[in-house]
Amino acid sequence: MRKTGFFYRVYDLYVDGFRNMTLGKTLWTVIIIKLFIIFLVLKLFFFPNFIKQHAAEGEEAEFVGTEMMNRTTEVKE
Repeated sequence: MRKTGFFYRVYDLYVDGFRNMTLGKTLWTVIIIKLFIIFLVLKLFFFPNFIKQHAAEGEEAEFVGTEMMNRTTEVKE
């Protein structure tokens, strides 16, 4: 790989920047923990799998189609 190439220079810029970070590493850790909480913990407790609870095994697509049709006709009426 050429050490003067564009992609190498971009890569080197980011690697050197993250290596020399002090406060930034702590902030990135906080960001990753917050994303973990938002996407994993909250999804488990507040967003149940509605389709799995209301549709029979193998008929999920039909359930979604009928729900979409029912909800669009309710809005038009």
